[in-house]
Amino acid sequence: MHSDHEQTHDHGHAHEHSHESHEYRHVHSPKDRKAILDRLSRAIGHLQSIRRMVEDDRDCSEILIQLAAVRSAITGTGKIIMVQHIEHCIVDAVRNNEPQRIDELKEAINQFIK
Repeated sequence: MHSDHEQTHDHGHAHEHSHESHEYRHVHSPKDRKAILDRLSRAIGHLQSIRRMVEDDRDCSEILIQLAAVRSAITGTGKIIMVQHIEHCIVDAVRNNEPQRIDELKEAINQFIK
């Protein structure tokens, strides 16, 4: 049987494959990871400011508009993660004939778009 091993692909992402458990570890580039973390930090900061708006009993319409902006930012971040996953991890799964990884993406997309 194959043991766990790590592959680094042309796109700079490493994947650790366990052929027995079918678990995969994604290692994205520091630049990609930082961009996602920056977006999440901005959304968290925005959400904290909305919390202060509620504490200060600000106008409900203003709060709803700001919540919509945070929701949009989070959705945008999710889309970026999804595109990165398709471009790197799913392409790799197709090359390696690993249909379960594609099924996992389908399930993640279903959860994301609920």
